Amino acid sequence: MVEVEKCCITRWPTPVLTEKAQPVEKIDDNIRALAEKMKDIMVQYKGVGLAGPQAGVSLRIFVGSPDGTKENAKVYINPVITPSGSLEAKEEGCLSLPGIWGNIKRYTKCSIKAQGLDGKEFAEDAEGILARIFQHECDHLDGTLVANRFSTVAKIAARRKLKQLREDYEQQKK
Repeated sequence: MVEVEKCCITRWPTPVLTEKAQPVEKIDDNIRALAEKMKDIMVQYKGVGLAGPQAGVSLRIFVGSPDGTKENAKVYINPVITPSGSLEAKEEGCLSLPGIWGNIKRYTKCSIKAQGLDGKEFAEDAEGILARIFQHECDHLDGTLVANRFSTVAKIAARRKLKQLREDYEQQKK
């Protein structure tokens, strides 16, 4: 059972962000409440997607909204993506790595199979920003952050901010 009221934005290097998330076993009112909370967090921090680990929950669930609105946010549970198309590098950031940006190569298209809040499986094809959201959020479910995909130059550029995030995390643990 997820303590939904305790869910909040989770920043690197919190361990939940680097672990493979567990499948959602049962879609019930608790999972539906989690999805609503995740939409709220995404909108509050002006994102276009948010994965379970980013809300501090090691579950294979994410929300995505290409325009960043709660009204257009959709929930994807236990997703499986199949990328296609060509690779394209675009600047990308992450709510769990605030202020850190880098060019990330992603496929221009992908298809996804997931469960909705009704428990039914659905499939969707995406391109552009939605394909990027799917790949970014599924990376989170596998414990991969954008910083793991940065070039050497981008990693060097982000070094100072990553150090600050680590120091902030250590302070919070005390």
